[in-house]
Amino acid sequence: MRLENASKNPNEPERRPSRVAIDRVRPEVDGGRFPIKRVVGEEVEVSADIFADGHDVLCAVLLHRPESASRWTEVPMVELGNDRWRASFQVAAQGHHLYTLQAWIDPFQSWRRDLQKRVEAGQETAVDILVGADLIAQAAVRASGAEVDELAECAKALRRDSKSNLPGAVSLALDNRIAALAAKHADRSTGSLYERELRVVVDREKARFSAWYEIFPRSASPEPGRPGTLQDVVARLPYVAGMGFDILYLPPIHPIGCAHRKGKNNVTSPDDGDVGSPWAIGSREGGHKAIHPELGTFEDFHALVEAARGHGLEIALDIAYQCSPDHPWVKEHPEWFRIRPDGSVQYAENPPKKYQDIVPINFDTDDWRALWEELKSVVLFWIGHGVRIFRVDNPHTKPFAFWEWLIAEVKREFPDVLFLSEAFTRPNVMYELAKRGFTQSYTYFAWRNTHWDLTQYFRELTRTDVGEFFRPNLWPNTPDILTEYLQFGGRPAFMARLVLAATLGASYGIYGPAFELCENKPLRPSSEEYLDSEKYEIRHWDINRPDSLRDFIARVNRIRRENVALQSNARLEFHPVDNDQLLVYSKTSEDGGSTVLVVVNLNPYQRHSGWIELSPESFGVPAQQAFQVHELLTGARYFWQGPRNYVDLDPAIAPAQIFRVRRHVRTERDFDYFL
Repeated sequence: MRLENASKNPNEPERRPSRVAIDRVRPEVDGGRFPIKRVVGEEVEVSADIFADGHDVLCAVLLHRPESASRWTEVPMVELGNDRWRASFQVAAQGHHLYTLQAWIDPFQSWRRDLQKRVEAGQETAVDILVGADLIAQAAVRASGAEVDELAECAKALRRDSKSNLPGAVSLALDNRIAALAAKHADRSTGSLYERELRVVVDREKARFSAWYEIFPRSASPEPGRPGTLQDVVARLPYVAGMGFDILYLPPIHPIGCAHRKGKNNVTSPDDGDVGSPWAIGSREGGHKAIHPELGTFEDFHALVEAARGHGLEIALDIAYQCSPDHPWVKEHPEWFRIRPDGSVQYAENPPKKYQDIVPINFDTDDWRALWEELKSVVLFWIGHGVRIFRVDNPHTKPFAFWEWLIAEVKREFPDVLFLSEAFTRPNVMYELAKRGFTQSYTYFAWRNTHWDLTQYFRELTRTDVGEFFRPNLWPNTPDILTEYLQFGGRPAFMARLVLAATLGASYGIYGPAFELCENKPLRPSSEEYLDSEKYEIRHWDINRPDSLRDFIARVNRIRRENVALQSNARLEFHPVDNDQLLVYSKTSEDGGSTVLVVVNLNPYQRHSGWIELSPESFGVPAQQAFQVHELLTGARYFWQGPRNYVDLDPAIAPAQIFRVRRHVRTERDFDYFL
């Protein structure tokens, strides 16, 4: 290429290309297409490969700012070796935060490095001092205020002393203050600015750490034979809060359609008085912006939201974008539904399953803009009534683009709103929904029961890039899911799955009171549907039964609250054990000050023991020093030493142990330890 003709080439760069490359930036989701996720106060650690041709010294900074701010904050990056650089920043407020990288070659730092080597080798440096003086004089031109004079005087002194006082000139040239000023005013004009501005969605703490409890309000009555109400849910709040939950999730509370109403156990021929499924939303009493008259009024709902707040609970509502054939939308907007050739509205199907009482919304309608706005208004309506958390039913059956739009629209005005995705579907679809904006997601946890399954799955969720955008919420049961493990494992199975859900994940939930009362009867063999499911009928639950897991659940949730290591998924580590019926893992807090070790017997029928392989140093314990582990479920204390330690779990007594690792034990006699 002839340089003299460069100006005639439209592809020729307008300025000299940078010699610096910035590559393999992490975290970065799909090339920056989607944001990463954090909560207020968390660190964002950014790393990248930054390099250039030759041997010049590079400088790099991490730039970050809230989206609403116009000025970037700079954080110097540290070189880790092999061209890898790293820096971090903390997000301080809800909303969106931006970050990117900048890097440049610094001639002054390169010169200073080489001057030091020449001095150490005893070489002549007079000319090199003059080169440095020119570089410092150039920095003075880029400086401002008093620093202009300071740098200019330094350049002048170097030129003068290069002939008359070379040792003094060398000392001044290598002065740390001058180096800092020159670096501050380095020439970045030919450096590289990373081609993308990457985003962080910053949520409140419950996005990372939460404990959900699901309850059907119509089954909350303390009296058999009487349907429950929202007022009965208010009376149930001390029970839920006493178990340590902080989110109370209600399935749909809207009017239920009569057309094709399902009867008990999902039969298509209901008896008189059958109440139907809450997910068959809509009747002449209203649709998604109405409350079922038998549950109560909006005054009752407001009282529930306020009373829940007083017990440290938030109310989460179900968002199910589907309708009964009786929903007002079906008459008012038939264009929002699929009409079959015989003129009937297409009901929901997942062959061979049929849901005749539900008609799905047609998102391919030509009137999609009005449809999207109406669906958004449903969320805004309930936000107006005090709700800030939504569990979304089957989001994978609606367009990705719709969710990205709706969630962004809502969070722009209400950044504290959280969305839980109930998408039991293919991994790519689940992950795509998380990328598009869902705060948390259901997972495959319910069906992961073996040592291999659990370790592989949770390494994927926590040790790969998936953890940057996908926040798992672990549910051992739901109204739709009664796994074979729970059907046959008895009380030990429920206890083990509770501990796994509550400690493997920082967020988890249970469907109660079915869970704490160990409800395990399936509709039929090989089915995961409950017999006499309260999806189709009103149930009465004796929450004071002596065999309830209520107290056990309360202990586990108290352990979660008291140990910060369990409030994040960032530092989950699995440990080798010589018995695959045992699962051993630990979590350590970000500051390294808190470590919790969990051992679970995955076999609910038999006692199992084994030798655990640990690295005491990773817990802050010298290799051969004894350390204490405090078993938090029972209060027992044990002294362990070295990398191999023995555990024995009888599921009939306790299928799991949760240890807090205590460091710096002095003696076994006086139990003198320090946290």
